[in-house]
Amino acid sequence: MHGWVAHKNEFCVGHIHMQLEANKRIKFLDAWVHENHRRQGIFRELWDTRWQYVNENFKGYTTYAWAKPLSLPLLLEKGFKAGDSSVYVEKDVDGFKPHGPSCFVSC
Repeated sequence: MHGWVAHKNEFCVGHIHMQLEANKRIKFLDAWVHENHRRQGIFRELWDTRWQYVNENFKGYTTYAWAKPLSLPLLLEKGFKAGDSSVYVEKDVDGFKPHGPSCFVSC
């Protein structure tokens, strides 16, 4: 895992990450910029810094990302190809609750 942090007046205002994977693949992970500091080029600066690092250190690797709609234009601008889309889902963990009658499960 590699990450970069943007600071302004000694406060973290953004970050961006990547994860090295098997088979010479790099997964670009979440990026975040504080809402009070958006539209100031911080996301692009973080992205460009990570991209420069990847190009200097991982020639021959393949990068990929799951992009949010607002991030997609920059990725397409940088030459990424759009694939399938996904939908965010979440669920609170309520603890284990059996579903239906008990039955024996074996492998």
